[in-house]
Amino acid sequence: MLNQKKSTQIIRNILRNRMPKTAPNQDSSYRHAAVLTPLLEEAGVYKVLFTKRADHLEHHRGQISFPGGSVDEEDRSIEETVLREVNEEIGLQRQDVDILGRIDDTVTMLSNFIVHPFVGRIPPSYNFSINKGEVDRLIKVPLNFFYPGNSTLKRKEIGFEGGSFYGPTYEYNGDLIWGATARIMENFMNIICSNRKR
Repeated sequence: MLNQKKSTQIIRNILRNRMPKTAPNQDSSYRHAAVLTPLLEEAGVYKVLFTKRADHLEHHRGQISFPGGSVDEEDRSIEETVLREVNEEIGLQRQDVDILGRIDDTVTMLSNFIVHPFVGRIPPSYNFSINKGEVDRLIKVPLNFFYPGNSTLKRKEIGFEGGSFYGPTYEYNGDLIWGATARIMENFMNIICSNRKR
């Protein structure tokens, strides 16, 4: 694996040299949300930061997710949404987020959101301030884990709130990453890996 500085620049270049695919919403049946895929370095290891959502939330309760949330009318842009939400959820200050680019939209299966994912580098050993009303805990997973051939990526059916959902899943230290979060992560790795080979 490359060091953090080289990895960051490679990811930035790849994302800025492609147009993210957008999800159609002609009939305005979907709401919009933005999430951050945060990357940080600890002890020489590049990691991805996830949150475990609180069990009492209306949408996606108890799931592993990226920090983020709904677009508000007051937000000047989708990037503004993601910076506001990460501050509200985990206390990450906007000046401490280096946005590397956007990846492709995804649609949630339960809550009818179009999710606009951003990738950003954040400082190591950050003093996070977790909003316990929304986030149960933080989870850090080495980025190398998600590389094809390294991960436990499987496609399987997950039962949740009376429904059944089929798609990619990752399991890391007993935590199951599935749904929109797994699709975003798989898309991100496909983008990075396919473009690094060129």
